[in-house]
Amino acid sequence: QVQLVESGGGLVQPGGSLRLSCAASGFTFTKSFMSWIRQAPGKGPEWLAAINLGGDDTWYSDSVKGRSTISRDNAKNTLYFEMNSLKPGDTARYYCARGATGDDRRDWGQGTQVTVSS
Repeated sequence: QVQLVESGGGLVQPGGSLRLSCAASGFTFTKSFMSWIRQAPGKGPEWLAAINLGGDDTWYSDSVKGRSTISRDNAKNTLYFEMNSLKPGDTARYYCARGATGDDRRDWGQGTQVTVSS
């Protein structure tokens, strides 16, 4: 079955940066678009970014465009998400997902918590 394990979250100061990783197994990573989703307490999921099979085409939500980068290492079956200029509003649980849209929650990992606070 799909297994996605995120890591790299934690407490970050405003203006700081983060790099999240997602180790994938249980499916053919190289044949799957991938994406990042986040969910803040009391709010619905927010799609953040997606990447194509080869990693040469990416898409971003307006909320993170220009300050984030999604990337993948197909040799390591790993997805990454880097974001800078972090704000308290970026506090959320961050999930990687199989597929470009993350519509099916069964294709999400367990998430990693990111808290932006001084």
